Amino acid sequence: MLREDPDVIFVGEMRDAETVAMTLMAAETGHLVFSTLHTRDVTGTITRILDYFPSSRQDEVRNQLSLGLAYVVCQKLIPKKDGTGRLICMEVMNNNYACANLIRIGKIEQLYSQLQTKTREKPDEKMITFEIHLARLVKTGKVDLLEAKKWVNDYQSFIDAMNTVTV
Repeated sequence: MLREDPDVIFVGEMRDAETVAMTLMAAETGHLVFSTLHTRDVTGTITRILDYFPSSRQDEVRNQLSLGLAYVVCQKLIPKKDGTGRLICMEVMNNNYACANLIRIGKIEQLYSQLQTKTREKPDEKMITFEIHLARLVKTGKVDLLEAKKWVNDYQSFIDAMNTVTV
């Protein structure tokens, strides 16, 4: 695949270590690679990728991810308040220096805190948590509060977002 010098590579769902390894190699060699993985959130995505590999390769894969990953975008389709369809609710991680370092040293559980901080303090970093995006959808009248509560990953973070998010 890489011998044909593609500009963009789309890998369907990454379901095994071989597919993940090839995807990481393509990203490492400078290709723009898009792929899918069924997970609930950013930390779940990174954890799932690492879980495909034995512990003897974890350091190597974390290093590859920290260098080759640009963004992780997780999405859920939430029913609209008016019942006419669904809206996208996203969690986005820009793999900036801080996130890359957390991945490299294996502190995946701290990525969510990084997302929360960057969403609040540096909106230009292009990061957002599900809870903050969902709170915005509720506050703009697009999603019902009771429906939104069914979709949150972290209930307390959602409550905090509902109290602090302005639209």
